[in-house]
Amino acid sequence: MPPTDIPNAPPLRPDFLAKSSGQRADHPDRVRTSVSGINGLTLRAEPTWNDGSSETTPGADGSIGVVSGGRGHASGRGGSDGCALRTARGRGDHAGPRFDLTVPPDGYAWWYIDGISDDGERAISVIAFIGSVFSPWYRWSGRRDPHNNVCINVATYGRGGRFTMTDRGRAALRQSPERFTVGPSSLHWTGDRLEISVDERGGPPFFGRIRGKITVTPSAISDQELPLTPDGAHIWRPFAPVSDISVDLDAKGWRWKGHGYFDANFGTRALEADFDDWTWGRYPTTHGATCFYDARHRDGGTLSASIDFSPDGDARMVDAPPTARLPRSLWAVARTTRADSGHTPHQVKAMLDAPFYTRAMVETKIRGERSTGVHEALDLTRFRSPLLMPMLACRVPRRAGWRFTD
Repeated sequence: MPPTDIPNAPPLRPDFLAKSSGQRADHPDRVRTSVSGINGLTLRAEPTWNDGSSETTPGADGSIGVVSGGRGHASGRGGSDGCALRTARGRGDHAGPRFDLTVPPDGYAWWYIDGISDDGERAISVIAFIGSVFSPWYRWSGRRDPHNNVCINVATYGRGGRFTMTDRGRAALRQSPERFTVGPSSLHWTGDRLEISVDERGGPPFFGRIRGKITVTPSAISDQELPLTPDGAHIWRPFAPVSDISVDLDAKGWRWKGHGYFDANFGTRALEADFDDWTWGRYPTTHGATCFYDARHRDGGTLSASIDFSPDGDARMVDAPPTARLPRSLWAVARTTRADSGHTPHQVKAMLDAPFYTRAMVETKIRGERSTGVHEALDLTRFRSPLLMPMLACRVPRRAGWRFTD
């Protein structure tokens, strides 16, 4: 079988969506709804024409109210479609993630974590999905019920690395504002850190268990988000681009610390419906972290965002360095990142390769400072092909019958 990610093949992360309120006349369809027996927020698209000066967020009694103020108004350095940073809206996740979300048909929500060890020899990524956007089972289902296609994807990179992505059904999902559980694995937001418990089976070609604990400790939580389309159907929510990570897995050599990253993406439509491709990268710097997000929309529009994050959670859009090409991946996925003029970025370590997606550790130079971070490239034109789905099914098994025993 072709190397659908060498040695690991996950989906992408990485983007967000919408908001729900019901109090404002311009969005009368925003409602609160029930998720797995609890009250949750239904995702709705939030157009970019709102200037960011107000937002809806749950109050202490669970109602939705309007809160004025907030940082991150449009700086003029957004993409050609006018998307720019704004205060996060509608999910009540200013101080940390909120996992009790209801995702509408055709939509998705994912929370993404990655980390690189201090010695640069090992790395890890975790993606928790409602509506697993890269699961063939979700596409084959017609994307009618995102909560019936959920998973916690875990991939480890380096000696002894493993990849696991099991698509599970609604019965395997439990949600609360602070906790997200899919089958035997879970994410728990404690108020100042994210604790991830993992108990998953690795997929081909390297079978084996991934079991243990991962802790992500943000230096601060950003309250910003970035619409990826003008109608707000896709949102990127960078919770903690500056974080520490601690990995404690059962496998030999998989106890390490390093620099980490935590964000989320939300959407009310399929990614391939609105995008042809995108690249993303996060790079630690002496002043915090810098993230680049570049995308091409199917309607011909583009997004180009360069954002600096400080250790105290402040975020600001800045002028992006020039585009710089990277060599194509093993599956010939085109890749670019950003780098100072005259500098040629390069791949330090391959993390995963799929026919439509690649993740790697990449070294670049930003305003005179060299940095090694995580880079991703996604070719959604390729992903639209139905021929990919049987191949992905080999890497993404479906376990619809999983049940909790308690």
